[in-house]
Amino acid sequence: MPEFDPLAFHERAVRTPSHEDVTEMRALLVDTLREHGHPPEVDDAGNVLASRGEGRPHVVLNTHIDTVPPHVEYSRDGDVVRGRGACDAKGPLAALLAAFLAVEPTEGRVTLAITPDEETESAGAAALSLDADAYVVGEPTDLAACTSARGRFQATVSLSGVGAHAADPTSGVNAVAAAEQALAAIRGFDAEHGPERHPELGPPTLTPTRIRGGDAANRVPDDCDIVVDRRTVPPETQASFFAAFESHVRDAVPADVGVEVTPVERDTPFLEAFDTPDDADVVRALRDAGAGDSRPFGAATEASYFAEDAPTVVFGPGVLADDEGPVAHAQREYVRRSDVERAAEIATDALDSLV
Repeated sequence: MPEFDPLAFHERAVRTPSHEDVTEMRALLVDTLREHGHPPEVDDAGNVLASRGEGRPHVVLNTHIDTVPPHVEYSRDGDVVRGRGACDAKGPLAALLAAFLAVEPTEGRVTLAITPDEETESAGAAALSLDADAYVVGEPTDLAACTSARGRFQATVSLSGVGAHAADPTSGVNAVAAAEQALAAIRGFDAEHGPERHPELGPPTLTPTRIRGGDAANRVPDDCDIVVDRRTVPPETQASFFAAFESHVRDAVPADVGVEVTPVERDTPFLEAFDTPDDADVVRALRDAGAGDSRPFGAATEASYFAEDAPTVVFGPGVLADDEGPVAHAQREYVRRSDVERAAEIATDALDSLV
């Protein structure tokens, strides 16, 4: 059986475009697992699944193989590898794959579950039902054990009025004018309804990001749409937010203006906020193995889906941003090879103590 080299795999992965189609990247992963004696299953949602061991506890290692566009070609300067996916999330993938291939479970089971569309709809993650006792989700955390993250919801506030000639504005109902009260309601929502400030994640945010209304300069507009971005913290859920938010806006605008709040269309649930206790076994195992102190993760992640099932930690090499600016999703995306190796060591040692 050939010895697995996470840095060689990482180079091949970053050289493999997966911003439009993950077929080639998935084939690389499947072939690698086969070569090392663990032929995986590819399910109907495109997830790559492989397991070792039996019984409990059951620990799942998860990350994704898709990347955001555009593709950025691989390059290397000493310890630094650049290219699309270098840190998000092919560096974490190489580290978790190394840990999966290295561990020899004695009383539990470890499953590698790699999803195909985290950057878009997360249909792969939504289709998984793994009955795990713990999850480690690979993302660029600078080797810290991230135990919480904000969720993200998006909706459109639709205001409806009655069109009329602008020369006689009182004969109509101006939907654009009602946006004044709607925007004030958006600004004041959290003071009345929002969850309290989270000790790690801070307060929730509710931000209007787009507005459109009217179709002629001399006509009272009968419609106005405001798109809002919600970054939430525990314990708020999408159900509780949308119900309270629509009622709040309805109460704020004039009674003759119609109000409808429509969540953005998705085939999968929104990514909700999560918070894993610091004393969970998986958190202690990663920190004892050398992971950095618990802290929040700075972006929404598929860990949201898994945290409903079991304690979940986000962990991996690389950073979302550094002192110069954005790293993940940026043209300058990079990761340090030494961090990929260290992440593999930490994940392996943590697994050894868990299973």
